[in-house]
Amino acid sequence: MGVARIQLRATSPTASYGLAVFCLCCFCILAGCRLQPASDTGIEFTRVPPAVEGGPDKLDIIEGRVSGGDAKLQLVLYARNGKWWIQPIVEEPFTTIRPDSTWTNSTHLGTDYAAMLVRAGFRPATTLDEIPAPGGDVVAVATVKGSEPTSQVTKTLQFSGYEWRIRNAPSDRGGLNNYDANNAWADSRGALHLRIAKASGQWTCAEVSLTRSLGYGTYSFVVRDTARLEPAAVFSIFTWDYAGTDQNHREMDIELSQWGDPTIKNAQYVLQPFYVAENTSRFSLPPGEFTHSLRWEPGSVSFKTVRGSHASGKVPAVAEHAFTSGVPGHASESVRMNLYVFRSAKEALKNENEVVVEKFEYLP
Repeated sequence: MGVARIQLRATSPTASYGLAVFCLCCFCILAGCRLQPASDTGIEFTRVPPAVEGGPDKLDIIEGRVSGGDAKLQLVLYARNGKWWIQPIVEEPFTTIRPDSTWTNSTHLGTDYAAMLVRAGFRPATTLDEIPAPGGDVVAVATVKGSEPTSQVTKTLQFSGYEWRIRNAPSDRGGLNNYDANNAWADSRGALHLRIAKASGQWTCAEVSLTRSLGYGTYSFVVRDTARLEPAAVFSIFTWDYAGTDQNHREMDIELSQWGDPTIKNAQYVLQPFYVAENTSRFSLPPGEFTHSLRWEPGSVSFKTVRGSHASGKVPAVAEHAFTSGVPGHASESVRMNLYVFRSAKEALKNENEVVVEKFEYLP
């Protein structure tokens, strides 16, 4: 393809001045095409955490969507506590934008929250005094005040001395499932209840997640008899990190379910991705109360299930398994528990189901 050439010749001082202005305008237009954000590129928040003077321990969920732009753009999040601090951790500064233009991540709490859409190669600062305006490699910026701490965006409960966030948004885990905050509660004795119940003729599920990231150590859960769970019900204890997309969200699971098939074993330990054969260890769990635990260390995770409420000691294990390959490292994950419906079950769910967790314990 030929290149069009335009020859400009100045014939007087006035013409020379006009020529200079013309060239400068052309340069600005070309530079603007390269550096300035498109007018239809923007960021919207769809879920905003509470406005709280946070700290290194407290986490919540922040969500939104991007409009315009292109697939090469990246998203950076900040929370304000005096200064603006990058979220969720310095080592993983970018938030994944899904194909449908939505995004989700965890964040430490602050008084305000910010999102920046940046070009590839941009290196975000760990802290900022002020969020920069769009320009250069910063394509779009959005800031928002934290929501009222008493708002219904986030509901929490206290269990075993920790604060847990209650899920109230849909999830595609096990197939599309709706979650109702009323399906998770702690009773007068301090035990945690999770249930599957009907609302408006549809099954609704339950999930709680720790509002802190505890990292390496031993996680123990004392769970009452789950022998009455229907084959299509799934009770899962797992770790999850919104930012850890390159490590399967740092998910490690203890799952009690027959996945809709009453002829198979009813429990398993999983290191994601589950479809790798050596990442799943299935076993049969008899009726009764059990303590399920996982010991997470750099490069390894060991699962164990023992009868009764004995997190340690010489109680024989009903099942145990150690993974030493593909084990994720600690970042901003949190431990979670949920009870949901496996939608592809051979036998559909017939009744309400409930799981009671007597105690949670963490030891470094």
